[in-house]
Amino acid sequence: GKEVLSQEKKGLKPRRIIRRRRRKEKEAPSVDPAFLTKLRQESGLPAAYNFELSKTIDRIYAVQATHVALQMPEGLLLYSTIIADILKRCAPFLINVSILGDVTYGACCVDDLGARALGASLLIHYGHSCLVPLQHTAIPCLYVFVELQIDTDHLVNCVVATLQKPEPLALLGTIQFRQGLVECRHLFEEKGFPSSLPQVKPLSPGEVLGCTSPKNLQAGVVVFCSDGRFHIESCMIQNPQVRLFLRYDPYSKTLTEESYDHDMMKKLRQDAITRAVNGGKKFGIVLGTLGRQGNPAIVQRIQTLLRTHKKRSFLMLLSEISPHKLSLLPSMDAWVQVACPRLSVDWGHHFQTPILSPYELHVALEETEFADTYPMDFYSNEAGPWGNYHTDNKERKCECGKEVNACGA
Repeated sequence: GKEVLSQEKKGLKPRRIIRRRRRKEKEAPSVDPAFLTKLRQESGLPAAYNFELSKTIDRIYAVQATHVALQMPEGLLLYSTIIADILKRCAPFLINVSILGDVTYGACCVDDLGARALGASLLIHYGHSCLVPLQHTAIPCLYVFVELQIDTDHLVNCVVATLQKPEPLALLGTIQFRQGLVECRHLFEEKGFPSSLPQVKPLSPGEVLGCTSPKNLQAGVVVFCSDGRFHIESCMIQNPQVRLFLRYDPYSKTLTEESYDHDMMKKLRQDAITRAVNGGKKFGIVLGTLGRQGNPAIVQRIQTLLRTHKKRSFLMLLSEISPHKLSLLPSMDAWVQVACPRLSVDWGHHFQTPILSPYELHVALEETEFADTYPMDFYSNEAGPWGNYHTDNKERKCECGKEVNACGA
């Protein structure tokens, strides 16, 4: 106090006293890193796969989980028992590790409900990003991306040799290769190729789903890293203006040019919509129950739309949607599936009865127009009312208590 008064008398500004908060010390890992490294080396797990074992064990300790469920796509299932053994050796209080063997197409299939039914107190989902928000899962859930190390020099050299002269590139791929794409961007820049990692929120920069992709890409060339066509097709559907799509397979280390028949796809989907409109009086609504594929809020919106347009409907729950299963109900004039929009796009023409996605139903009922560019925005923040992250659908809840007969009951 006296020091401040003396400074004021001298015409000096009072000295500010800044009290810095003490940094929290980083918590020690739950298991000895040297012991975990030894276990991993002896386990036979591939070195290129990052299973984030230390983070997983820390989470098990944090929730004191005595029963953990592991869920992963079929390509990783062969490592599930090895991971289960490592987790039990590192967390002595962990009694049970259950391996969920049902098919897992993506993060939309996260099976927290099945894990809870088994009595698990923690679900660890491998190979996909966090699509279903953690606050909406029935039990605590940890997402492990399983990022893979790729030969970034080989990828870049293949693209440079193919294009021969520099031009803007958009680098995209599945979540496993995102870190590799970040490294590739720097390498491309060094070689004079302007590069970007386009983003559709809430996904990570450069990440693409089979039903969700960045749109309006400015680059003339897309370099896509994946081991199959499913995800790059989403990007091609969403961006017909792009001149060239190159797909790099990090396993076979091959670079291929990819294309998509937009006209054929749009013709098939418009035909299905027309058939549903012309003969559609009775609609079957399918809520996908494979993990969290189906969104009850979207189902409720569809039921409301159909009633508004004087259409009859009923609700059916299915984990797997197939032509044979739906053919057992031949009295339906059309189907609407709330599971995966690519089911309608890719395989809809194999069904005897039109099977529409939520977007296509909005078109059929003239709630929106059939866009020149077919939308791949099912998990985009900018999606229409047919998307999971639309304002009305984010909470994934059917508010049947607020509307009379809202669920058709």
